[in-house]
Amino acid sequence: MAALFGGATLAHAADVPAGTKLAPEQSLVKGNGSEPATLDPHKTEGTVESNIQRDLFEGLVSSGPKGETLPGVAESWETKDNKHFIFHLRKDAKWSNGEPVTAHDFVFAFKRAVDPKTGSPYSWYMEIPTIVNASAIIAGKQPANTLGVKATDDYTFEVQLEKAIPYFVSMLSHTTTYPVPKAVIEKFGDKWTQPENMVSNGAYKLKDWVVNERVDVERNPNYWNNAKTVIDKVTYLPIQSTNAELNRYLAGEVDLTYNMPIERFKQMKKEHPSEVQVSGYVGTYYYTFNTKRKPYDDVRVRTALTYAIDRNVIAEKVMGKGETPGYALVPDFVDGFKPVAPEWSKLTQAELDTKAKALLAEAGYGPGNPLKFELLYNTDDNHKKVAVAVASMWKKLGVEVSLVNQEWKTYLETLKQGQFDVARRGWIADYNEASSMLDLMQTTHGNNDGKYSNPTFDKLMAESRDQVDSASRNKLYVQAEEILAKDMPIAPIYQYVTSRMVKPYVGGYPANPLDNLYSKDMYIIAH
Repeated sequence: MAALFGGATLAHAADVPAGTKLAPEQSLVKGNGSEPATLDPHKTEGTVESNIQRDLFEGLVSSGPKGETLPGVAESWETKDNKHFIFHLRKDAKWSNGEPVTAHDFVFAFKRAVDPKTGSPYSWYMEIPTIVNASAIIAGKQPANTLGVKATDDYTFEVQLEKAIPYFVSMLSHTTTYPVPKAVIEKFGDKWTQPENMVSNGAYKLKDWVVNERVDVERNPNYWNNAKTVIDKVTYLPIQSTNAELNRYLAGEVDLTYNMPIERFKQMKKEHPSEVQVSGYVGTYYYTFNTKRKPYDDVRVRTALTYAIDRNVIAEKVMGKGETPGYALVPDFVDGFKPVAPEWSKLTQAELDTKAKALLAEAGYGPGNPLKFELLYNTDDNHKKVAVAVASMWKKLGVEVSLVNQEWKTYLETLKQGQFDVARRGWIADYNEASSMLDLMQTTHGNNDGKYSNPTFDKLMAESRDQVDSASRNKLYVQAEEILAKDMPIAPIYQYVTSRMVKPYVGGYPANPLDNLYSKDMYIIAH
């Protein structure tokens, strides 16, 4: 068999340099943006939730500091053909209640993720790598127990794919593939994630959850690698205002922020240069059009609105933290693929504005009949600044925009129900490969909020899963981006960077391209 990986010694944990004096209290406070909608791995669709779940749970593999794939509950794995994968689980993996984590837990979890009864907003994630019968189960055509997964014994988990997917293992650090405790879920139902009920298998367990105030997790003594964990307690604060979060950081109440307010970035670079951490991020910030609503079903309207956004102004003047203009869905930072800039990106903003006005006029909009609509975004200082700037750019076309902001949970529900005209979205790759971005625009994708559908695009993405060779896949990805540039279901705006404040005494903070941070990798230096 062609062993893809072996050796549990490479699993990552806190790597404290010799001679480092640690603080007597190992407690970390993180800003976390918003109140989590859930802590159930199979009900999650946002970074706010995933940040906490990476501490509470562990999948078959983990994501390393450079985005590399490292052993998690699986200490090794193998495949002959990139279709049939065998995972060998470590025998010392335990749940926080002391019971062993077994292959049966993964079978239960994978089936639960695709079962329509679960209502997972990320069920599509199991469909992407073509796990046998995943699509049919999600569509309600097959029962969940027909999914192509099995436990051949307590510590051997097997997955059968329909197509050869060489990057499959790298997908398994995602929250949707985490194991969940069957007996606990069956006993408590939706209340299984409450602190008094929750059982998890990560480096930490849930201690307290005060809605709109904080989530506390504490060390899980039953975690297999607990001896290498240093931080004892992590507190997540749902602070929506980036200014309020920064003020609490400067007051010593937060050790690591979720984000940074745009207007104070330069000041922080000047006053606290060593604490400002900026790194590349595999993600794109964009606006999505509701293609099921008139007039956003008209490609001329979508294209006009996309053209009129001055991306240089947004990236450099409004954001200004290292973001770069975005003209495509796949960012330049993704591993192994270089996006080809669409033709329209080579025009000057004046040329684009002229084309935009002509397209709107052609679609029947002008001074006598102005286009009016609502732009939806979730509550956040930075999102508001971008929305205000873009609305003023659209105003030059004679377009009248009303800004609507909603709290995170409400905003997600509004998107799901399709109750919007144009909405702010951002997509961060779930694994470091172009398909993790492009799949978003497939007809059946659970996060295709604008309900865009193009059979040719879907066919190209399906074909890409038949290509083991990355160069062959990349040719299809380029064609897929060309279709998006023509159909314009979204308006890409800029390519993300992660920017946050990190206290100098927080050791082990990694610059991860997927921003997959694990508290178990960190430690607090005496200060």
